[in-house]
Amino acid sequence: MDFTVYPALDIRDGRVVRLAQGDYARETRYGDDPLPRAAAFAAAGARWMHLVDLDAARAGGYTLAGLLEEIARGTGLQVQTGGGVRCRQDVARILDAGAARVVVGSLAVREPATVAAWLDEFGGERITVALDTRRDAAGAWRLPVYGWTEDAGITLDELLPGYLRAGLRHLLCTDIARDGMLSGPNLELYAHLGTLAPGVAVQASGGVRDVADVRGAREVGCAGAVLGRALLEGHLALADALVLEAAAPC
Repeated sequence: MDFTVYPALDIRDGRVVRLAQGDYARETRYGDDPLPRAAAFAAAGARWMHLVDLDAARAGGYTLAGLLEEIARGTGLQVQTGGGVRCRQDVARILDAGAARVVVGSLAVREPATVAAWLDEFGGERITVALDTRRDAAGAWRLPVYGWTEDAGITLDELLPGYLRAGLRHLLCTDIARDGMLSGPNLELYAHLGTLAPGVAVQASGGVRDVADVRGAREVGCAGAVLGRALLEGHLALADALVLEAAAPC
């Protein structure tokens, strides 16, 4: 399976930010220059990027269509993007604005039949299902929703088989405990997903610190890794991570 590096920009109030463990009260700002940053990703050799609308993720109503159009038109990057996707019209509008894939998060947990229908209508290559997860005391991978503030009452292992039957091709999975913490990706989680969903292109997200972490995700079977805080703070050079895209499959 091919491996893809996804440099990421999370946008809130027009600024590039990162949230620690998804907490809106624990925000770090990195500037109000998302378009030049995306252009820099392309200049470094990236083929894809990951773009998140944090305002919409909490309130609904994707707000980054203009920025998305500029990135897609001006950089040549293929953009995977989401935040606040609530209905079919949201998916269609984001695709029309230039997205290569639309990321569907909380709704994928709350209304799996709806999202399964979108997989059928738009195709598995145009939808990325994002299942953000947190391990409970019993070892089960729970699925919080509404900005990670409420538990959906279903586990990752219970939900995922239905999506496999629906034709899921791309799965973005974040270990909430590691998101924005520079503590390393949860390779145990991704190895588990490789067993649970063979053939699905799993993207590692949360905790990536350096090239060794990207390589580790690739070696446990992930098809991609999302690079956030480590990239923004200079702990990781994008060009170094991109070398792994061209490396021979494990």
